[in-house]
Amino acid sequence: MRIRVIEGIVAAGAVAVLITAMVPGAWRGAEETPKTADPLPPPRPPVQEIKGIYLTSWSAATPSRVNHAIQLIRQTELNAVVIDVKDFAGKVFFKTSNASISDLKSIEPRIGDLKRLVDRFHENGIYVIVRIAVFQDQHLLKVRPDLAIRSASGQIWRDRMGLGWVDPASEEVWRYIVEIGREAAAAGVDELNFDYIRFPSDGDVDDIRYPVFDNSIRTRRQVIQSFFGYLTSQLRSTGAVLSADVFGLVTVRADDMGIGQVLEDALMHFDVVSPMVYPSHYGRGFMQFRNPAEHPYEVVHYSLAKAAERRHRLFEAFTSFTPPGTMPTEMHVAAIRPWLQAFDLGAPYPPSAIRTQMRATMDAGFHDGWLLWSASNKYAGESFVREPQTGER
Repeated sequence: MRIRVIEGIVAAGAVAVLITAMVPGAWRGAEETPKTADPLPPPRPPVQEIKGIYLTSWSAATPSRVNHAIQLIRQTELNAVVIDVKDFAGKVFFKTSNASISDLKSIEPRIGDLKRLVDRFHENGIYVIVRIAVFQDQHLLKVRPDLAIRSASGQIWRDRMGLGWVDPASEEVWRYIVEIGREAAAAGVDELNFDYIRFPSDGDVDDIRYPVFDNSIRTRRQVIQSFFGYLTSQLRSTGAVLSADVFGLVTVRADDMGIGQVLEDALMHFDVVSPMVYPSHYGRGFMQFRNPAEHPYEVVHYSLAKAAERRHRLFEAFTSFTPPGTMPTEMHVAAIRPWLQAFDLGAPYPPSAIRTQMRATMDAGFHDGWLLWSASNKYAGESFVREPQTGER
C-alpha cells in the first residue's frame, strides 16, 4: 500500500488527543527508552536564526566548492552549511577510529579530517550542520544483512528508487547511529541533523518483512517515538543542537501516514524540526491545486501555518499536564526551521520562487531561519539578500 498524498485537515480536537497520547508518562512501550518521571522534555538550547545551504560530501571534500560556498555565505544573508557525513549509501565520510564504525567497514573518508573542515567554516563565522541519513542505508544492509528489511520471498526489499532499508525497530541500528553522531559532534560541529528517520513510504510496502519490528507489540509511531527519545537522550551530552527532518505532509496530517512520523513527537524530543515543505513533493489536489509546485508561497505558508498551530497547541498542552509549580516555557518545544526547494521539479524554481518560499516562512510566523536543498549544490546569488563584502580568512 502506497501513501496517497492528499490534503489532511488537522482539527484542534484531533491534535489534543494525539498530544495526550504522547506526553511522556502517558504511555510507555514495553521496551521504550529512555524512561523518565519528568512530565516535561528538557528545555532545548537557544537556537539562532539559521539560513543555510546543503552540500554533498563530494562538495565538502572539494576545496574549490568549499571556497565558493564560503564566498557566497560571506557575501549574503547566509550563515550556515549542511554537510552530508552519512547519506543514503550508508558510508561515513570522515575519518574516525571508532571501532563500532570501522569494524563495519563503513568509513569512506572523502572529507578526511572533519574537524579541520569545521574549523575552516567556523573561522569564517559559519554555523556547521552535519546531516546523517538513518534507516535508508545501502552499506549497513550489506554488512549486516540480518538487519535489512526483506520481501516475502526473502530478498532485500527495495523501494521505488531501488534502495534498501534497515529495520527502524532495531536497537543495534540505533546504537550505531548514536556512535556516528558522537564522532561528528567531537569534531566540533554545531548541529547534528537526522534524516530518513521513518519507515519506508513507497514501493510495495505490503511485501515488507521486518527482522525486528512487530506491529502486534508496537506501532510504527511508537517505534519512531522510542527512537527519538533514545537518540536525543544519548546525544544531549555532546552539546550539539539536535535536529530532525520530517516529511512536509507531517505538518498537515494528524496520523503517522504509515511511516511513524508525527509532528508533535519530533517537537517534543529535538531542538529543531525541519519539515521538507518542497511544493513539488505535494501531490495533485493538495489545496485544490492541479500542480502544487506552481504555488510555492501558498503551499509553504499553509504547511507552516498548520505546523505553527500545532506547535502552539503542544505548548498549551504542557501547561495542563505539568504539576503545580512546574511551568513550561517555549524552550520545551522544538523550533521549526523548514527545508525549502531550490531545484527545478514540477515547475521552474528561479531565485524569485526561492525568495517567495522564504517570505512564506516568515509570514507563517517562523523566525528561526530556513535551509535550502539543491542536490546539485548550485545556488544563485540572486536568491539571497546581499551583505557588504569582507575579506575571506
